[in-house]
Amino acid sequence: MHTTTSNVDQIESLVTDLASDHWQTRQAARHSLIRFGSRAVAPLVKALSDPHWFVRWEAAKALGQVGDPAAAPALVRILEDERSGIRWLAAEGLANMGREGLLPLLEALQHDSDSERLREGAHHVLRALVKDDSQGIIAPVLAALEDVEPVIQVPPAAQTALRALTDAAKGRINKSTELRREKL
Repeated sequence: MHTTTSNVDQIESLVTDLASDHWQTRQAARHSLIRFGSRAVAPLVKALSDPHWFVRWEAAKALGQVGDPAAAPALVRILEDERSGIRWLAAEGLANMGREGLLPLLEALQHDSDSERLREGAHHVLRALVKDDSQGIIAPVLAALEDVEPVIQVPPAAQTALRALTDAAKGRINKSTELRREKL
């Protein structure tokens, strides 16, 4: 669906409403932004850096409910937010994205494993996803997060999981290509 100027203006106005002093206005704006779906992702991502915590909270909640993988890197970044409620919403949003939310999370864990907030958020996400981990890709990262020295154990576990997920995705693409060729 093409975003018209009217939609862009409407989305921007709704994002501005996230800063309202009235929670009802903020809530109504969030619900409307969720209905815009992927078209609202970029302005909502921008709102994640707002100095007012309640704007960040509303934006994180909306992004988690929209579930667009384009928001995953931003949700990973706000796993570092000073407010635990915002971090929790970011983790919930990433978990709701499933594997689509994992790639940026694993990349962050490779480079920032010394961040306790990131590790806590990652633990929340991975605990939610491990039940669907039929290939055993996530479980070693979760174990590393629970290790006595996660700062040391997490980066290689995250790198291995990231490689496995990337290889699995390439395998699905190659298999799909082969199937199309067979049909021709």
